[in-house]
Amino acid sequence: MITPDTKDWTWVLRRTCPECGFDASSITPRQVPAMLRVNAASWRQLLTAGADVRTRPRPDKWSPLEYACHVRDVFRIYDDRLVLMLTEDDPAFPNWDQDETAVAERYGEQDPRHVADELAEAAETLAARFERVNDDQWQRTGTRSDGAHFTVDTFARYFIHDPVHHWHDVTPERL
Repeated sequence: MITPDTKDWTWVLRRTCPECGFDASSITPRQVPAMLRVNAASWRQLLTAGADVRTRPRPDKWSPLEYACHVRDVFRIYDDRLVLMLTEDDPAFPNWDQDETAVAERYGEQDPRHVADELAEAAETLAARFERVNDDQWQRTGTRSDGAHFTVDTFARYFIHDPVHHWHDVTPERL
């Protein structure tokens, strides 16, 4: 059984992640689309290489396929949230229970090639949306259901940590 993640990961905006090495202060939000596309291409390569991506390395850690499904859904959720931030004044984001979604959507049983396609599509949609953010929109705001407050700038830099971190989660033993 996977223990639900209840950490407040917003600290990655203030300091380097000790697990994956991500440093939000070293990037600009304009770099996020390219980072997103590179990350999605890495997932596609992993999911279509023919390797066993369904097996969990430990009972308490997701398989690469489960992580890929999560990343795909993160891309979709963050695209929805970015649209809200760009079209509404200081929207409140609907809550999303990532652990509940993983169980309900049966992440470990999905087809890896189909997930690779969906992940790439969701990544491209979000990357293109970030590219269309104009200079005066980077300070628009939105608030997560737990009260965490973001500008589009901090939202972009916070968001990109998730796929970077999860790529790190699945690759240490593969490198």
